[in-house]
Amino acid sequence: MVDVEGARPREDVRTRIVAAAAQLLDEDGADAVTTRAVAQAAGVQAPTIYRLFGDKDGLVDAVAEHVMAAYVSTKTAASEAGSGDPVADLRAGWRTHVEFGLANPELYALIGAGGRGARSPATLAGIEVLRARVRRLASAGLLRVDEQRALMMIHAAGHGTVLALLAVPEADRDPGLPGAMLDAVLGRLLVGTPAVPEATTSAVTVAFATVLPDLPGLSDAERAVLGEWLGRALAGLRDPGPAEAG
Repeated sequence: MVDVEGARPREDVRTRIVAAAAQLLDEDGADAVTTRAVAQAAGVQAPTIYRLFGDKDGLVDAVAEHVMAAYVSTKTAASEAGSGDPVADLRAGWRTHVEFGLANPELYALIGAGGRGARSPATLAGIEVLRARVRRLASAGLLRVDEQRALMMIHAAGHGTVLALLAVPEADRDPGLPGAMLDAVLGRLLVGTPAVPEATTSAVTVAFATVLPDLPGLSDAERAVLGEWLGRALAGLRDPGPAEAG
């Protein structure tokens, strides 16, 4: 085996190594992604991997980022196109996420291991795509809860749904589970009349907080004070005290 690193630009060698590792991961699982196997598949010497990635964990991070970046790029393009219906767009994004997780079980498990998802730029970009979808729901007056709570509920439910399905043999999986889970979450998040702002305190407050940055005629100080008031109101709606809850 000849290490051709010196014959090609450093980035080209890095790309070939990541592609080889991704192929091994996809075809043979995480256990197959060893330094020796990747080096052989990429046509480089093992020390080249250590020079470029530091260690195996660095290589695995690069592989996860490579696959996730391609997925998030497609997801972002779909989000920007949209359908005009924020609920339908959210459902489409949910289906895409579940399908990706089920199609890439080894990668999905790797992303969740060792906190990789929390530090992955591609994963964080994917969350921002979801945040934009949630904001459209809020702007339409459709949310019962504040945007951050809605974002985390959808994100947690989607991640948990994929992990639950992956834990079951493919032949025994419930194909209706993803849709049922999303329906359960949306039942808690959305007001009763889709795509029409509903005059409930929570829906109006969430929608108002969403458009606050674009309100004309306010100074920065006034906008900050109003934002603080709305934040406190949203906190109270999220976790009402005994008097409000009663």
